[in-house]
Amino acid sequence: MTIPTALTAPNLDLPGVRHAFFTRAGGVSEGVYGSLNGGVGSMDAPERVAENRARMAAHLGVATERLLVPYQIHSADALTVSAPWAPQTRPRCDGLVTREAALALGVTGADCGMLLFADARAGVIGACHAGWKGALTGMIEATVAAMEAQGARRADLHIALGPAIGATSYEVGPEFSAHFIEEDASYARFFAPSVREGHAMFDLQGFIAHRVARLEAASFQALGIDTYADEARCFSYRRSVHRKEPDYGRLVSAIGLVA
Repeated sequence: MTIPTALTAPNLDLPGVRHAFFTRAGGVSEGVYGSLNGGVGSMDAPERVAENRARMAAHLGVATERLLVPYQIHSADALTVSAPWAPQTRPRCDGLVTREAALALGVTGADCGMLLFADARAGVIGACHAGWKGALTGMIEATVAAMEAQGARRADLHIALGPAIGATSYEVGPEFSAHFIEEDASYARFFAPSVREGHAMFDLQGFIAHRVARLEAASFQALGIDTYADEARCFSYRRSVHRKEPDYGRLVSAIGLVA
């Protein structure tokens, strides 16, 4: 079996914890999905996505059915899990938390933020998908709250952000920035002028870092990879739209407790 290419965050190199920010390399998908597409919601051949997921699970040291990825809905909902679920019962949420060993939690992304969380001392891990809507409405905070309910402590909590669209690639219209500025006028600092009149460039990674900083966790690290610009390693929804491609692959970021 080909080993998928994955990135790691040094602050998550913790006893009993294994994690990976998988890139698009090391899978079996072809065309716009080449090659490690982890998106079951894509139009890629299901058997290829299944093989890609199996490779990811093997990399993490868990059985394929124990790599859990929810049906993401851009919510602020986090679910605590203790066992695998049947494919037809995949929960609709954007965050997962567990304290069970040999269980890996994953999220998909193709520009949105993918965050992994670990409190190795308490033996609690989490993963969440935070696009602009989730980040603004409290997805990150909801994941931490669910972890705390399982015994995690912020003083021992380490958080990392994987590849996400960068500030120089994310152009938005005035109605978009209004969502943020209506919430908090200080959020205007996450928007920079665009070359197009009436538009702005949004710093999603910077905004996520701001939300994490308010949590006062033990550490935070962002890989600093722009999914739109880094085509060799990343899928990007926005890049696919600009190129008028029929679909796009999804990256997977996942974390597990070693049994």
